[in-house]
Amino acid sequence: MKIRVKFAKFGNLKFIGHLDVQRFFQKAVRRAGIDVKYTTGFSPHQIMSFAQPLGIGLESNGEYMDLEVNSFTDSDDFVERFNKASVEGIEILSVSVLPEGSKNAMASVAAAGYTIRFREGRSPREGWQERLKEFLASETIMITKETKKNTLEIDLKPGIYEYRITGDSIYFLINASSSGNIKPGMIIEAFMQRANEVLPENALLITREDTYTNVGSEEEPEFIPLDQIGEVIHAKTSDCLS
Repeated sequence: MKIRVKFAKFGNLKFIGHLDVQRFFQKAVRRAGIDVKYTTGFSPHQIMSFAQPLGIGLESNGEYMDLEVNSFTDSDDFVERFNKASVEGIEILSVSVLPEGSKNAMASVAAAGYTIRFREGRSPREGWQERLKEFLASETIMITKETKKNTLEIDLKPGIYEYRITGDSIYFLINASSSGNIKPGMIIEAFMQRANEVLPENALLITREDTYTNVGSEEEPEFIPLDQIGEVIHAKTSDCLS
């Protein structure tokens, strides 16, 4: 069966990359005594996959890993065992069993929610909140993106599904799919450029709040967190899963 693990990444561990997170979980699974399924062949490895990799320097309250296991007790037990095998900076938040035939976490990603704050002394000039609201109300938000082959003009506006500005905090729900992936820093950089201001280096504190899949249509999307696809299994109902 396949389980989906939701975890938070914070503190000093926000500076480790995606490959290091993968290696950590491979070791944590063994330390936790999880009955994980391995591939066959000359060099077997644990069958695990992650949703969208998190950028270095970002914290998150909504990261996801899918793991195939041979047996399952219950969700609370798995959370406890994972957290005992974990380290400060990675906390397991939930474990759920995925329905048979469900897409893996990476293929399911459609959107992500981010909270952004400016580091002290690095925010735009006073009144930036109202200017940002006006900017986000524009019909188009064009940026220039350099690729290995050419230069592209991209409109970010269709990929900004929701935003809120509360005090000095900004929340974005934005496109995170493989076909239209938007980074939250892109929006702030575009805003600063239009305002003829320079975004200071390392000015943003960014937290990914959650990662979402679309259970609606492309025209009328309905976003739900990736852990809502699976089912949290409690001890009374887990006997049939072993």
